[in-house]
Amino acid sequence: MELWQLGVGDIVGLVTGGQVSPVEVVRALLRRIESLEPDVQAWAALDPEGALADAERVAAGRTRGATQPGSLASVPFGVKDIFWTKGLRTAAGSRVLADFVPQEDATTVKRLRRADAVILGKLHTAEFAGADPPPTRNAWNPEHTPGGSSSGSAVAVATGMVPAALGTQTGGSVLRPAAYNGVVGLKPSYGLVSCFGVIPAAWSFDTVGVFARSVQDAALVLDVLAGYDANDPVTVRRPRVRYSRDALDGAPPRLGVVRDFFWERCDASARREMEQATARLSRAGATLEEVRLPACFSRIHAEHRLINDSEIAAYHEEQFAKSDDLYGPKIAGRVRAGLSHPATAYARALRERPAVIAEMLKLTTGVDALLTPATPTPAPQGRSSTGDPAFQTPWSYCGFPSVALPSGTSESGLPLGVQLVAARWSDRRLLRVARWCEAALDFRSRPPCWSAAYG
Repeated sequence: MELWQLGVGDIVGLVTGGQVSPVEVVRALLRRIESLEPDVQAWAALDPEGALADAERVAAGRTRGATQPGSLASVPFGVKDIFWTKGLRTAAGSRVLADFVPQEDATTVKRLRRADAVILGKLHTAEFAGADPPPTRNAWNPEHTPGGSSSGSAVAVATGMVPAALGTQTGGSVLRPAAYNGVVGLKPSYGLVSCFGVIPAAWSFDTVGVFARSVQDAALVLDVLAGYDANDPVTVRRPRVRYSRDALDGAPPRLGVVRDFFWERCDASARREMEQATARLSRAGATLEEVRLPACFSRIHAEHRLINDSEIAAYHEEQFAKSDDLYGPKIAGRVRAGLSHPATAYARALRERPAVIAEMLKLTTGVDALLTPATPTPAPQGRSSTGDPAFQTPWSYCGFPSVALPSGTSESGLPLGVQLVAARWSDRRLLRVARWCEAALDFRSRPPCWSAAYG
């Protein structure tokens, strides 16, 4: 197996065991990027010199014996281009920030570096994590959308450019592109991971997420990212948890299957895959029971949109007034919509939200996780949109953790998957369930570029 094909845990094991050097790992990933990037266009900015220097620093510490490598020893990462990276441009996919170079790292980037991860560069995002699509191509078929807004993050992981990447989800921006590209997407509980130094979309929903090729690798990254940050008032002090350790074991789960709304919106291929996936989970020992959505569910998408647009407008209002011509059409439309909402409508939506969340929380009673299709369809053809976030929006609205797992492929050869959801702060249990479901679903397909001949 080539170095670029290894996962997070594999690389950590080889580096800490002295079987491979951090520099070798980084060079292998940079060669992989060089071979694919002209066609894939996942990267907004690369920093090969800085990445190699960081790898050499990790190697030097190991050679001297002065320190042991950190828990992510020399693992190469890409981060969505809305995360501040000290000395490296952070443009958020927009002409508005074309020259913005942060003077410090986002908290999540700092935590990766402290764990001896190596940042290779910045990955393309829809403009300001909205819906104006970047140039990135789907890993399985370049004529289809990669999803978004964390487009580059999903594609870089799917194509073997990095074993893991950071993205964000406000509506469906982690799980949807993960599903469209056949990788694992993890959106933790709202407030579990700091958003300090992440350019906001909507403060009420923004959540840092992880892309990886296995649940265990995503859990290893969450071990490093999770925790209180005084710079982000949304985070709270909670007992320290080793998510990667907990994700390794677990009895067959009890899953609450949510059919109404989700199954009825699926096309034939997504519905067929969901039927097959639930059958595999049942045969493996999972207990499946249908749960019904509460009446308040019908309000969630509209209220999420109202809050989202209002907060987008609040962040961009001053800059938009000076240079609205620099914004793409879709993000500009969201800003204008937000500016048109009365303050009373926004306040009412915020006031009603806790009651809706309390009703939605009842869905999780008596089950280990909820189960839905990850997306209504495989990745749609064309790159003029980033796809439909409707299946993720309810859980982003509620702040619940969720995981997308690839489970099969459509007749056209595009990946399809399932979505697992748990109550807020139940990330530990959710990852345990996801690890079990991942093994039962046993998805092993890779995109066409998954060959040593490509770097």
